[in-house]
Amino acid sequence: MSVIVEFTVADEEFILGQVLSDPPGMHIELERIVPTGSSVIPFLWVRGENYQAFEDRVQGSERVAELVVLDQLDDEVLYRVEWTDEPHSLLEGINQTGGVILEANGNRGWEFRLRFPNHDALSQFYNFCTEHDITIHIDRSYTLTERSDIGHQFGLSQQQREALVLGLRRGYFDTPSQVSLNELAEELGISQQAISSRIRRGSKQVLSEALLTSAVESD
Repeated sequence: MSVIVEFTVADEEFILGQVLSDPPGMHIELERIVPTGSSVIPFLWVRGENYQAFEDRVQGSERVAELVVLDQLDDEVLYRVEWTDEPHSLLEGINQTGGVILEANGNRGWEFRLRFPNHDALSQFYNFCTEHDITIHIDRSYTLTERSDIGHQFGLSQQQREALVLGLRRGYFDTPSQVSLNELAEELGISQQAISSRIRRGSKQVLSEALLTSAVESD
């Protein structure tokens, strides 16, 4: 039975985090990872105000062969990163142990949600991290059947659920909205960008689970 694990990891603990740690204020989300031989190429959605500084930082890294803009939206840019032959630490561990990235986002600290085919594969991944001195902090792990727990419905992280519940209770989703993102951020003691990201990603997760899963089941 597949198992899902959620964990956080500091930028300095893995190469991707080191390369993407600056400039501050840029939010990064992994679109997916694609195995290509022994390497892993991540596709990144990036949101913020200083794209030029971000591109200069990434392109200036000796670990990056090329940074390519694939798509541009009003408030986001999709990049493809091609790496050199340097080892890829955490991402390579995920790839080697059969993990699939369901969600990964960060800058100044990362949050990951992965799916493994079974508990043995998850144990192998944890052993890989230990052997390579990568410190991860596991928030929770669960099987798909355990997701029926009301507190963990839709596969939301605790932070996403907290942000969505607060937004609902304060009237953020009303028309017109009864509270601003800044007011929600202040109540949780986080930045406006952080609360915006949690609401956006949490809403996407709920809609994907509620609509896409039901569509597949009806087929």
